[in-house]
Amino acid sequence: MEQLILQAQDGEVELAYVDEAGFSLAPPVCSAWTLRGKTHKAEPQKSGRLNVMGALFSSGGLYLSGTWGTMTALAFAGFLSRLLLQTSKPLVVVVDNASIHAAKTVSALFRLPEFKRLTLYFLPPYSPELNRIEILWHKIKYEWLPFRKHTRSERVEALDGIQAGFGKEYNLTFC
Repeated sequence: MEQLILQAQDGEVELAYVDEAGFSLAPPVCSAWTLRGKTHKAEPQKSGRLNVMGALFSSGGLYLSGTWGTMTALAFAGFLSRLLLQTSKPLVVVVDNASIHAAKTVSALFRLPEFKRLTLYFLPPYSPELNRIEILWHKIKYEWLPFRKHTRSERVEALDGIQAGFGKEYNLTFC
């Protein structure tokens, strides 16, 4: 991984830290207070879940793509093809070991000529700390998005705003 980071710093390759995250329309209720002797009632919140694939580029860019459906290997393959349009350099995509990343649908892409400059770099199992986009997901969920219930369009608009303002209004710092 260190060698890839050095190659990216030298401009030889573009690194894209890729992962998926889910965004519920209602914030989670982690704890609650109630009077002693009273039963606490919390009504279950039925809400949608926006599943987002994201790529945090070593050059500082951010690319997000969301769906209200399930993340599939086919959706991941489409995401990879759109990532290639974001750079003209050889692209190294850093991913975890999720089954959609190693599916046959994704492996078949590498036989196509337009995918010759794409490489998947699989992180060791159980090492999310090596994928820089994990820091982004935490920032979005716990700092940048308001802690309130959203409509579907509000959630999409909020994430679009973060993507548009990334590097200006929304910044990440790595030590």
